[in-house]
Amino acid sequence: MALGALDPLVKEMIYVAVSATNGCEYRTYAHTAAARKKGMTEAMFIELMAVVGLANQTNRLANGLRVPVDRQFIP
Repeated sequence: MALGALDPLVKEMIYVAVSATNGCEYRTYAHTAAARKKGMTEAMFIELMAVVGLANQTNRLANGLRVPVDRQFIP
């Protein structure tokens, strides 16, 4: 979480997203509080959770259907 290319708020929000996805209640609460201290609004939190939910849903669907990766995305 040291200073780097990503803004500290962005890092906290990523931590919230990953913690929520992994079902870690402690880290979800802790990093949500830290993100709020760094400026995350309620609207930002709601949108973050909506994106997390959508990503989880579409990832599971793509994995279940075994959708091949488009060539344009493969390095």
